[in-house]
Amino acid sequence: MGLHIRRASRILTNVYDTAFRPIGLEGNQFTLLVAIHLFESVPITRLAQELFTDQTTMTRNVKLLEKQGLVAIAPGTDRRIKLVSLTTEGQTVLKQALPIWEQVQAELTQYFGKQKWQTLLSLLAEVKTLS
Repeated sequence: MGLHIRRASRILTNVYDTAFRPIGLEGNQFTLLVAIHLFESVPITRLAQELFTDQTTMTRNVKLLEKQGLVAIAPGTDRRIKLVSLTTEGQTVLKQALPIWEQVQAELTQYFGKQKWQTLLSLLAEVKTLS
């Protein structure tokens, strides 16, 4: 099962990466921008927990977005905590990316059919309960 999930993940990642390429984003960056937007200002550790990734990888990914000017990193009340928020540029890029994401979602739903798409999402949601 692990092989099939990894393969499917790589294929779907490529679909989203290709779609986001014209605006200079990758699929994982889009996911991160959405999460930061939803939390408004969030500690990197919480972001890592919510997205089921290790803190080192999350810090590296956030730093890349900071270099692009899409997020700002500020100290929290405790100096060990780093808070991440979208910059104005990050908000603009996210607004550009949302219609692209919606289009890809619609295409994938059409490709698989609504029933299979819903089944796939349900099964993947169940996988989260393993952690």
